[in-house]
Amino acid sequence: MERRLPGAVRIGIVFGAATLIWLFIHWARGALFGGDGYSRGGHAFSAVTATVLAVPMVVLAYRHLDRLPWSRLRRASLRTVGRLLTAGAAGYLIPATVAFTIFVVAGVVSIELNGPVAGAILSVLGLLVLVFLYEALPEELIFRGYLFRNLATALPTWAVVLVQAALFTLFGVLVGAAPSLDRMITLFGFAIVQGLLRAVTDTLWVPIGFHLAFQTAEQIVGPDWNRFIVNDLPLLQNIVIGLIPLALGVVTVQLLGRRARRPAVIR
Repeated sequence: MERRLPGAVRIGIVFGAATLIWLFIHWARGALFGGDGYSRGGHAFSAVTATVLAVPMVVLAYRHLDRLPWSRLRRASLRTVGRLLTAGAAGYLIPATVAFTIFVVAGVVSIELNGPVAGAILSVLGLLVLVFLYEALPEELIFRGYLFRNLATALPTWAVVLVQAALFTLFGVLVGAAPSLDRMITLFGFAIVQGLLRAVTDTLWVPIGFHLAFQTAEQIVGPDWNRFIVNDLPLLQNIVIGLIPLALGVVTVQLLGRRARRPAVIR
C-alpha cells in the first residue's frame, strides 16, 4: 500500500493549487475582458473556468494525495442533493426574508424594481448559475469539502471550523477578495457559519445551498446587475441580508431537522 503524504502537506498543496487557480482566473479575465468594472462576459468566464479547473483538481487530490478514489466517497441521489441544497438555501432565505420584511415595513429600507419583472427573474436565474459555478460549488468543494475532511482527521470539530475559516480568509486575501480589514472579518465570519453548517449537518450540500442563496441575494441587489433601486444599499447588504441571516443561519438549518442531515455525496 502506497504511503500518503502528511495531512498538513496535502492541505497545503490543495490550498496552494486553489489560490493559483483563482489568481489565474483574475489574470485571464483582466486580459480578455479588461480590468475596469464588472462585465457579464468576464463573470461567466470566471464561473466556468473556476468549476472546470477546481473540481478536477479536488478529484485528483482525493485520488493521488489521499489515495481515495472518488467511488469511495459518499454518494446521494439527485433527489437527496436537491433536498439538501434547498435546506441550505432555506437556512439563509428564511431569516433574510423575515429581516427584510421587518426593515421594509418599518420604513428603514425601501426597494423598487428597476425594469420589467421578467428581466429581474432572468437575471436571478442567470446569477444563480454563475454563483454556483464560480463560488458555491468550487469554494465549498475545496474548503468545506477537501480541507474540512482532512482537518477533521487530526483536529476536534471546533478547531476544524476555526482553521478552515482562517484558511478561507487567507485565500480571500491572497486572491484579492479581501483587500480591507472589514472584508477579512466578513469572510472569516461567513466561513465560520459555513463550517458550522458542514459540521452540524454532516453534508457538503447544505453549505453549498446556503452559499448559493447568500451570494445570489447579495449580488442581485447590487449595482452590477442594476435590477433594484435601494435607498440604503450598505444597510441592506451588510445587515438585513448579511449579518442577520448569517447569525441565524445555523439555527434555522437545525430547525429543519432531518431534511438537512441526509448523507451527502462528499464527506
